[in-house]
Amino acid sequence: MAFGWIDEQAEARRRAGLVRTLRPRPADSPLLDLASNDYLGLARHPEVTEGAARAAHVWGGGATGSRLVTGTTELHAELERELADFCGFESALVLSSGYAANLAAVTALAPHGSLIVSDAGNHASLIDGCRLARGATQVVGHADPDGVRKALGTHEGPAVTVSDTVFSVDGDAAPLGELALACREYGAGLVVDDAHGLGVLGDGGRGAAQAAGLAGDPDVVVTVTLSKSLGSQGGAVLGPAAVIDHLVNTARTFIFDTGLAPAAAGAALAALRLLRREPHRAARAREVATALHTRLTAEGLAAVRPDAAVVSVRAPSPERAVRWAADCREAGLAVGCFRPPSVPDGISRLRLTARADLTEEQIGHAVDVISRNR
Repeated sequence: MAFGWIDEQAEARRRAGLVRTLRPRPADSPLLDLASNDYLGLARHPEVTEGAARAAHVWGGGATGSRLVTGTTELHAELERELADFCGFESALVLSSGYAANLAAVTALAPHGSLIVSDAGNHASLIDGCRLARGATQVVGHADPDGVRKALGTHEGPAVTVSDTVFSVDGDAAPLGELALACREYGAGLVVDDAHGLGVLGDGGRGAAQAAGLAGDPDVVVTVTLSKSLGSQGGAVLGPAAVIDHLVNTARTFIFDTGLAPAAAGAALAALRLLRREPHRAARAREVATALHTRLTAEGLAAVRPDAAVVSVRAPSPERAVRWAADCREAGLAVGCFRPPSVPDGISRLRLTARADLTEEQIGHAVDVISRNR
């Protein structure tokens, strides 16, 4: 049978306790949410939902085509200008997802004959970008600037180092300043994915690159998603105008993909403007993460100190992580559950996301549920 091998793989996943299932959520879920990436609590903010609705009414339900044909509206251009200005970069390019933005940046900036130096803990989208790029890839240890130097020293010609700014599994931050120094020693570019930094790190949530003093540098390119702190959907690449123009002309996930839906662009723009007015949301998200970590470790749990808004709590096995998350759900708390092959180190854990709109009472309740159901 043509697809008989699928049944064998499904059985292997079942035996390993690695079966994944979709769980549609209702619009008014009673669960306390520590599983989503809505770090600033903006996904349902009236200004953000109104921005989405207004854009749909004005521009329609879809972008109608690729960005180079009919899929670029004045709204897309406005979002790009404000994103670049907010984050401190010369130019920006909006794509249909953060995943597409990472594929665009890595593949377009690593041509044949180039070297990509990739952190071992990078997100799957950066890994896939490395796989699709025509350059050669060398994986180095996690958050290891000396490993980057060693890799770059083996290559002559164009090179880029790619890294998350905040790693999505444990929530630890990359040493961006040291990575930039390592790259500059060898004339390499630095491409970083700030999906978990935008809206949380930097001055008023301007991102990890701004916090590290790298925003706007000519050898630094940043990718972001609009689906986390900005509560919308889509992605963007930020960097020098020449780099963005290069992506417009060469990045396949930009050229051949339908443009971001106007509603998503409108929601992201509204969220960005709200964050400008309420910069305290970024600091509050970090405060909540720190509070969760402090209280969880006080309960004897193995929680990793967060550098942004992701809090990781380690579990003894994939099966125990699944059961732990299910027990929390039954107790009214939604938490993430990360296990192989999603985690590069093979360690299963609960993944909690701090939100700026969580109250002290909700933080205490979440810690109580997690510790009681360990």
